[in-house]
Amino acid sequence: MSNKTVIVTGAASGIGLACTLLLLEKGAQVTAFDIQEEKMRENLPKNHKNLLQVYGDVSNPDVCHDVIYQTKNKFNNLDALIHWGAAHSSARWDELNADECNQVMSVNVTGTFLIAQAAAREMADARKGAIVLCTSTSVLHGVTGGEGQGGPAYVASKGAVIALTRSLARALGPKGIRVNAVSPGITETAMIKDYSERQRDAMKQRFPLGRFAEPNEIAEAGIFLISDKASFMTGETMHVNGGSNFG
Repeated sequence: MSNKTVIVTGAASGIGLACTLLLLEKGAQVTAFDIQEEKMRENLPKNHKNLLQVYGDVSNPDVCHDVIYQTKNKFNNLDALIHWGAAHSSARWDELNADECNQVMSVNVTGTFLIAQAAAREMADARKGAIVLCTSTSVLHGVTGGEGQGGPAYVASKGAVIALTRSLARALGPKGIRVNAVSPGITETAMIKDYSERQRDAMKQRFPLGRFAEPNEIAEAGIFLISDKASFMTGETMHVNGGSNFG
């Protein structure tokens, strides 16, 4: 990763934070992007020469373009985007209202498209680049919400990311840009803070490995997908879920 310039979204906490720190360790130049300015300031290194922090809403196209501009201005190039940022919703089908549904879709679908679009426009000029988006194992299991689990708005939005990955991969491949997705299983982040101990124990029984993922384990999958080792992969969804697909 040395000398690569990477934008990482959702960088204030969880998988995005882990990814940012791992990339810095590997010698990459990183733009950390998140709406949570205070958390980024608390959790990321101060005055790191290879780190740029940008704050804003990924569902705002002007903000997405500004992230690219600031990255180019500081590091002079852009090699990859790893987009972990997302909004969560646990509302069940009979609790979900239009406002919450639209907000989740705005961040998780429109925002995912906008940041990928902005990055791709820059990468297309160089005719090379890699984009990694983030979906969820909840799409495979049809999770229904409640007790901190993703509900229909969240699951639908993450299903849309799979379709978006495939569409962008086909459109951008001729421009030398690869687009893939990571589909994490349950990961030890703030997203599962509302899980009860009973719920945690029951869900771990679905995992042949008997535990949830650590953020670094998911982050490494994203880093692999932007690396030269994945140079012939595009349009794919990489499942990193401890075997929970087995049911």
